[in-house]
Amino acid sequence: MPNNHFSLFPDSPSMRQVFSLRSLRYRWRNGEPVVTSAIIVVCVALWIVEFVLNLVSRPTLAQLLQYGAMQPYRAAHEPWMFVTSMFLHAPTSIFHILFNMLTLWCVGPFLERLMGHWPYLMLYLIAGVGGGVGMEMWAAFGRDPSGWLTYSYGASGALFGLFAACLVVYRKAGSDMRSMLVWMVINFAMPLVVPNIAWQAHVGGFVFGGLLTLLVVDGPRALRRRSTLARTAIYGGAVLLLEAVIVVVCNQSNIYAMAL
Repeated sequence: MPNNHFSLFPDSPSMRQVFSLRSLRYRWRNGEPVVTSAIIVVCVALWIVEFVLNLVSRPTLAQLLQYGAMQPYRAAHEPWMFVTSMFLHAPTSIFHILFNMLTLWCVGPFLERLMGHWPYLMLYLIAGVGGGVGMEMWAAFGRDPSGWLTYSYGASGALFGLFAACLVVYRKAGSDMRSMLVWMVINFAMPLVVPNIAWQAHVGGFVFGGLLTLLVVDGPRALRRRSTLARTAIYGGAVLLLEAVIVVVCNQSNIYAMAL
């Protein structure tokens, strides 16, 4: 029996089709930005939870941020903060989550198609962790001891790692980088006009994301015949180890460590 229900978009897929395993496998095989989409879904879902908690239970929200946000004085003892903080965003304003997710959608699909799903995910996570390492280094070597007591969250560290990766790729390909440089300058200048932005995380994500991409693209000749996945796993492990060593060294200057 034909379905005579009116539909404004008669050929549009249903939600069941979009999120079916068959659809996901098809998009994965065809190189579509599945990982980028998944990151956006997780970030937006968590932001909605934070937004609701801010309305109905602020103590619960405070507890969530206490264990999920990046806090330099606690991070060496609670290392999950390096990961959880990159998926949380300010619950009191939609602009933080909106700007970060739009930026991710502008940059992420290009890199995911170029690198492959798993290498791209490794880059994103290592750059995001690098943002936390940037906070640790500022706390350890900055002039203000209160840097240990700051806290931050957001995808910005990982996003700046993606910016650095794009620069490395554009340079390698000999492409025009002017549009990317303009976009990066705007993002780097944001802390000058918008208060309470952790620029240290931006720098950390940029440095470690760029370092990993540079190694994958121009690393030792002996590994250049390996697949992108193999090279990213090898170099990613080395960069992650470097990040861990830096955190341990920085934590030696943590004057609040005894309070834990």
